Amino acid sequence: MKILVFSDSHRSLSGMYAAIDLHKPQQVIHLGDMMDDAEQVAEHYPMLPFCLVPGNCDGWGTTVPVKKEIKLGGKSVLLSHGHRWGVKSGYATAIADARAVGADILLFGHTHVPLCRRLEDGLWMMNPGPARSSYGLIELEDGDISCTLHQM
Repeated sequence: MKILVFSDSHRSLSGMYAAIDLHKPQQVIHLGDMMDDAEQVAEHYPMLPFCLVPGNCDGWGTTVPVKKEIKLGGKSVLLSHGHRWGVKSGYATAIADARAVGADILLFGHTHVPLCRRLEDGLWMMNPGPARSSYGLIELEDGDISCTLHQM
């Protein structure tokens, strides 16, 4: 299973279209800061599931939860934009939250700094960076997780 991860698109859509066409994923995740960008892209791929969470620039009127735990390919994925975890000051709160729910993968954005790291206990953490310049790819196969960053 291929999962594309975007964040902080801020009206930059062309890279998201290109990445979807290149990788042909089975799931797309958008980690906020312009959720409506992801909604617009999703309209072009009606058979492709999109999972969205709002960021600090998505307004306060949304009813979409700021944090979600989803299951993909038998793995638990915890995702949020990251502003409520304070990721610009460090990752401890986000990691603790992921460990508390038994997540296999922790996804966040907000910092605009790409990050892809596997921690000693096996937890993968990824920030795909801003969608105008980078994105993340998660591949789940036979119980294994592979996470990589890609430049636009």
